[in-house]
Amino acid sequence: MINTDREYTSHLSRRRFLLQTGKVITFSTLSSLVSASGMAEGLKDKDQVTVGDIIDKFIRQIPRAPFPTTVDTLKSGNRDMEVTGIITTMFATIAVIQQAIKLGHNFIIAHEPTFYNHADATDWLAKSEVYQYKRDLLSKHHIAVWRNHDYIHRLKVDGVGSGLLKQLEWEEYYRPELGNVLMLPSVPLERLVSELKLKLSIDQVRYIGDREQTCTKVLFLPGSAGGKTQISELIATKPDVLICGEIQEWETAEYVRDAREKGEQVSLVVLGHIASEEPGSEFMISWLKENFPAIKATHVPSGNSLQFL
Repeated sequence: MINTDREYTSHLSRRRFLLQTGKVITFSTLSSLVSASGMAEGLKDKDQVTVGDIIDKFIRQIPRAPFPTTVDTLKSGNRDMEVTGIITTMFATIAVIQQAIKLGHNFIIAHEPTFYNHADATDWLAKSEVYQYKRDLLSKHHIAVWRNHDYIHRLKVDGVGSGLLKQLEWEEYYRPELGNVLMLPSVPLERLVSELKLKLSIDQVRYIGDREQTCTKVLFLPGSAGGKTQISELIATKPDVLICGEIQEWETAEYVRDAREKGEQVSLVVLGHIASEEPGSEFMISWLKENFPAIKATHVPSGNSLQFL
């Protein structure tokens, strides 16, 4: 599998989009056996589930986990906190934290950093009133935040990729042997873009290409793969269009522009990082409902921080 985010921890592939195998992961389910006291195991867990219980159960389902080096750590709170409710989201923004307070949920599972850098280092933010406000808000309301980034991408079925395919209704087009390439029914680029915008709730996308170009072979790289990965995959797979999360404008976009001026029929659609990975947080809701059905879990989209004029 390829890397689809160049900032990932060096020994791991940070953005693995598609399946590592053709087999769909089978999530463990709560026991349906009733104990001698007449209470199901799932019901018995209701009053006992801690932040650590949830983290550990998720990690147990990841091949070769736990990882010796990972960004998937607690950003606030502690493992022993009893969970009153869970929010899943891309970013634990101040607005998302306030929603957790309103709902009475004390555990946020976020996919991306809480404190503005990949490792969530905070020493350089000591003089930031924004950082202090956010940290104090979490502390005051006893809210735990866990980043689930490296682990969700390393499920046998990448949880982010699985959620994205489901939201786009493209699951049937995935073939393990094709890696990150999807073979879609032929569609003009303009109609393909319209479908992406509608299903992912995107106002606008950036693109390079001929709107009337027919697209069938799609190279799909959500998140932040980095220019070398995106360009290498373009060279290797020769798709009709690359659909990606984000780019360095001076890398992939310039390659596609030159390729088109050379005469190649290749297009580029840039969805935005958040829009391309938010469905992974909805995937987590399904996982939580299957594994901890007694705990209330709510997906709160953090939304795009940028707007269009």
